[in-house]
Amino acid sequence: MGRKNLSVIRKKEIIISFYEVAKKIGLENTSFAKIADEMNISKSLIIHYFQSRESLLIGLNEYMLEQHLHIVSDKSLRINSKENIERLIHSLFSRSWNSYFDDGVFYSCYALIYRMKEFNESFKKYLEELHIILEKQLIEAKENNLIKNDNIKEVTEIMYALIDGAYYYLGLFEENDENYKNKVKLYQKYALSLLQFN
Repeated sequence: MGRKNLSVIRKKEIIISFYEVAKKIGLENTSFAKIADEMNISKSLIIHYFQSRESLLIGLNEYMLEQHLHIVSDKSLRINSKENIERLIHSLFSRSWNSYFDDGVFYSCYALIYRMKEFNESFKKYLEELHIILEKQLIEAKENNLIKNDNIKEVTEIMYALIDGAYYYLGLFEENDENYKNKVKLYQKYALSLLQFN
């Protein structure tokens, strides 16, 4: 049991180091040797836990999901008032994602869905998990009689398409720029307009 736990811990350390190196020099420039240098360990130790770059990338994808879940599954945000629904939607359009995961690494990972079938499947599962969490939060809002939408699954899909597109585009602007702030308000307004409040 102890050896298994140590293995899980060591794998996580390697994945986090992979992420840190990728953040500094780009995912495409990150190698086992550079991760080993970052960790001050041998390259063979990394290969012991991850036999291929692909398996390490899948691990990175799982780490990315774990980080992003901090925002969409905030346990302190109960969906028991209209104000809390608005806070949730505002957080989904905010750059607070950046405090959990670097955009440069995220979009480098995203590009891999076109080149690696296994990574494509892993990334799809990651996005589906985020969809499920938002859907559950909207179902909770309906159960609490805050919204009356019957098409929760459909609303979730449209809302996530809006969030993903907005997030990608907003990355081109400085966060404190007035143009950026106006766009965020516009996207939040239209996301909230999908909900039929009681």
